[in-house]
Amino acid sequence: MIFTSLNFLLFFPALVILYYLTPKSWRAVLLFVASILFYLNISPIYLILLLSVCTSTYLFTLAIEKTPDENKKQFYKITNIVLILLPLLFFKYFSVINNGILETMSQKGLHWPLPEMKFLLPVGISFYTFVAIGYTIDVYNEEVKAEKNFGIVALFISFFPLILSGPIERAGKMIPQFKKLPNLDFGHIAAGMQFMLWGYFMKLVVADRLGVYISMVFNSVPNHNGTTLFIASGLYPMQIYTDLGGYSLIAIGTAKAMGIDVMQNFRRPFLATSMADLWRRWHISLITWMTDYIFTPLAFSFRRHKMRGTIIALFLTFLISGIWHGANWTFVVWGALQGIYLSIETLTQKRKTEFEQRYNLKDKGWYIFLAICVTYLLFTASQIFGVAPDVETALIIFKKIFTQHGSPYLDFTTLFFALLGLAVVLGKDINEEFFNNRYGLLSSNYYWVRCSGYLLMLFCIILFGVYSDGSFIYFQF
Repeated sequence: MIFTSLNFLLFFPALVILYYLTPKSWRAVLLFVASILFYLNISPIYLILLLSVCTSTYLFTLAIEKTPDENKKQFYKITNIVLILLPLLFFKYFSVINNGILETMSQKGLHWPLPEMKFLLPVGISFYTFVAIGYTIDVYNEEVKAEKNFGIVALFISFFPLILSGPIERAGKMIPQFKKLPNLDFGHIAAGMQFMLWGYFMKLVVADRLGVYISMVFNSVPNHNGTTLFIASGLYPMQIYTDLGGYSLIAIGTAKAMGIDVMQNFRRPFLATSMADLWRRWHISLITWMTDYIFTPLAFSFRRHKMRGTIIALFLTFLISGIWHGANWTFVVWGALQGIYLSIETLTQKRKTEFEQRYNLKDKGWYIFLAICVTYLLFTASQIFGVAPDVETALIIFKKIFTQHGSPYLDFTTLFFALLGLAVVLGKDINEEFFNNRYGLLSSNYYWVRCSGYLLMLFCIILFGVYSDGSFIYFQF
């Protein structure tokens, strides 16, 4: 069951009605059962992995809190992290490593005992793995108390709006909410529906329609010239933004309708004026998780190297991020590029600030626009490695963009409605960023204006939305 399926559109309203009819003391149980049913509908075979992670995390966090021995605490922490990571590492990387060894040995005429293997990645495993690890570390660091109720821990890890693609939430925020669920509030339901409606618009009208064109181009790279590849490459970051951003809003809205607050995951990322600024706005829950649990410990370990240590920690963090995204050299290159971008910015930040202050550039519109364009182009260049199946294909795309110009392939009908929807999304971002949401149609003080906006958006979703398999890009991660 995914957010764009008919099953979910029937499941969610029924759950909300049942949720508010259920006594408060039983609502957490209902949410846990709903989360299990939701996951069963998508990936029933792998439910045992999810429940194993919940059980392991529950038992080891209790053990961490109970023991006064620091060495035992650390042992329990490391053991649980290893147990949590093993399924992810196996399903994501074992077949790639095994098949690589098999191919290498076969080329040299040697025998490798294991045949070629390919495993389906359990949906959501990358996200609930991060949630469980974060909770384990927080208990170890005494930032939160170990929860005594197994059902609450299991609900936190498996909560159905977040399990497939985040946002990656923290125990300190979510567990208290699950233990004290609110009374019926129509304001929560209305706010949740607003988030969901905007999320469906981003996903169905923009992301999926852009995806039709982008897939046609990148699935047939040899048949397209550099101009077409440049257009598709430029649109791909927008597809990811509206796809994952749309998912996040639907997830946030789903939780909000039941009175549960979930963190914002995107904050107008393509109005960022530097790569560091972009990463403060893009997939915020993942970046804050990696900052807290990977970058900060690494930076502390390398602190004696001062600036060089910070650069090493930064580079390694994004390299790990690339490897997390996929067992492919393209993602390693993608992560390395992000690390290089941010390292260069860190090293040149002082001179850049002095230059901007000397010429009073910070408030000049042309300078802000130029910085936004440069940042977007750098991000787009890195995303070519994210969309290409291998490094060789990515390099071919770059070569064609710079050498093979010509008339672009354009699917006018698909692109017209996609770009129209994209203009609405970017217009909303610009209004919020530079005009303090002064011209927001959906946030107008006039009730009839807001209602007209919602009806117009619903009309666009029904009329212009793409209804195919409905899967989200980040399901593959």
